[in-house]
Amino acid sequence: MSPADPNELPSLSPGQLEIMDVIWQQGEATVAEVWKALSARRKVARNTVLTMLTRLEEKGWLARKADAHAHVYRATVARETTLGTMLDQLVETAFGGSTAGLVMTLLQSRRISKDETARLRALIDQAEARSKGRGDRRAGS
Repeated sequence: MSPADPNELPSLSPGQLEIMDVIWQQGEATVAEVWKALSARRKVARNTVLTMLTRLEEKGWLARKADAHAHVYRATVARETTLGTMLDQLVETAFGGSTAGLVMTLLQSRRISKDETARLRALIDQAEARSKGRGDRRAGS
């Protein structure tokens, strides 16, 4: 099965995204493994996890294979691809396409550590270097 396109799949609810995160972290998992991981965070019924996994498979987010004693689920879309698509949609709809608007809102509404600040500065420096390397004339250079 080829990877799915997250633009072609129904959006994920917070609960579905939480399940996908478990699958992405583990690579593949059974109902029991997903239930155990979620139960460590909050109270959740095993049948609820099974229902959500089944729905995620029906929607195309997961693929299932039968193992000796259980069904094993794996993601059909990589985590980075999914989150990138979700973030692109958020930037377009909530910030009018402005990446700066997103970053400024995050910086104004959340505390960041010195390490995070240093990483952000390094990423900005790298982005600027890439723009200069391409001869970006949009900024009047």
